[in-house]
Amino acid sequence: MTRRFREVAERVLDALLDESPEWALELGDPRGADRLSDHSEEADARRVRLFIDALGSLDDIDDDVLSPGDRVDLEVLRSRVSADLWRTTEPRPLSHDPLAYSPGEALLPLLERDLLPLADRLRALAARCSALPEYLAVARQRLESGPGMSRVHVETALARLEGARTLLDDAVPALAAREPDIAPADLENALEAALVAVEEHGEWLSGRLEHATADPRLGERVFAARLWYTLDSELSPEALLVRAESDLIATEEAIADIASAYLRRPPGPGLAAEALARVASENATDDATVRPLCEEALAFLDRRVRELDLVTVYDDPVELAPMSRARRGTTVARCEPPGPLDPRGGRRPTRVAVSPPPEEWSARRRASFFREYNAGLLRDLMIHEAMPGHALQLAHAARHEGATRVGRALRSGPFVEGWAVYAEELLARHGWSGDPAADTVLRLARLKTRLRMILNAILDVRLHTGDLTEAEAMTLLMDRGHQEEGRAAGTWRRAQVTSARPSAHYVGHAEVADIARDLAVARPGASERALHDAMLAHGSPPPRHLRTLLDL
Repeated sequence: MTRRFREVAERVLDALLDESPEWALELGDPRGADRLSDHSEEADARRVRLFIDALGSLDDIDDDVLSPGDRVDLEVLRSRVSADLWRTTEPRPLSHDPLAYSPGEALLPLLERDLLPLADRLRALAARCSALPEYLAVARQRLESGPGMSRVHVETALARLEGARTLLDDAVPALAAREPDIAPADLENALEAALVAVEEHGEWLSGRLEHATADPRLGERVFAARLWYTLDSELSPEALLVRAESDLIATEEAIADIASAYLRRPPGPGLAAEALARVASENATDDATVRPLCEEALAFLDRRVRELDLVTVYDDPVELAPMSRARRGTTVARCEPPGPLDPRGGRRPTRVAVSPPPEEWSARRRASFFREYNAGLLRDLMIHEAMPGHALQLAHAARHEGATRVGRALRSGPFVEGWAVYAEELLARHGWSGDPAADTVLRLARLKTRLRMILNAILDVRLHTGDLTEAEAMTLLMDRGHQEEGRAAGTWRRAQVTSARPSAHYVGHAEVADIARDLAVARPGASERALHDAMLAHGSPPPRHLRTLLDL
């Protein structure tokens, strides 16, 4: 039965990768590097049959005779296929969400990673560019005949098309210019066709803005299902909201206490806002200082985590890099690890992409961005994105060798994000450096990001299951989250175009923190490092399955 399960698991995973060449390439598998996904209705029908057959094959496996690792792989794969089947047959995003057809995401892996020799990358880019006109024509046909689009989705899709234009205008020719002798003969024609297609698609979307009146809210039933499939947790929307609102009050009390100590004044109304404003003022950043501050924090954290002996730190390279223009404008940093299915992954650097705000932003908006991302918050961000957050956790995950590729290909968002938030908490508890002033600034920054995380979950539930208005959301984010107006507006927009994912940080952190606590009780003689290494030794499974693997 074990061998049968592993054969079925590999076959099902191969089928999923074949159906989504963009996802395969993101994972480091170049099997479909020269293709784009078929998003036609006929392809949807084919995928539904594939998912049903895959679930039948997985359901035929007697999991009672499997090892814990294989049993977890079975459950993780079954959950993924079930989610894909539900998404294709129920919310059907391809019929109403223009963001499902963002061409930039199909080009970036070929531009940013050398998964293939340069000549093969350029041939793949030419093929994908040649496929873009038909790909976007299918998008228009499906969206035109669908139930209708929301304005916020159309506006966001138009913004992403601008990023795709930048890639086609600048990044692809720049890559081809590195070795002009090996550029395929049809690349120039393919680029021209792709640019025309993107322009045509943008004009079509712009023409639909006036009539894009669909409500972006999912409603209670669909949101509950999406929450389950995204988080792999039995937490209901109602329970999530109650817990998050309670944690919001507790976090506000904690930040008020630290603000009182920071300002050396008795607790009182407005003290938290005043303390955070002072942190932003005294730790100001600008275009010239964002990247150096991140570099300094990254080097310091590598030493500090080793010094505290919190978790094993590998010597895998982590490098700061400029963020692609197609991804700028929403955050100052993001972790971009090697694809988990790339056989050379362990020898390739994890990129922490960093960027100040886009140059075209107004002076007022840029100033707001720099107040939000002051030096204190940047240090906390480097903990989350790099050390001992995402970069270190994923370095541990890369060393996990399961019996199938399932554990490497299917990472749990709640676990990955939950660990990174737990890492922030860990450093805040141990202290940035032992210097009281620096440690207090980090704790304030950490609590502000915790407020952000909790409020994201509250918005997620209240927006998609209730009648939360933009004005109410902005008041909540700015008054209780102490966010700059620009940051709050971006949070509101993201809450409308995503769902369930904004709750992954909050739910994942709660589950990871509970596992850390329970593991310490179960293994009273273990060091902090041993406990954390044990938590990171199984890849990136959903937290409930990590409990099984840790025998909790």
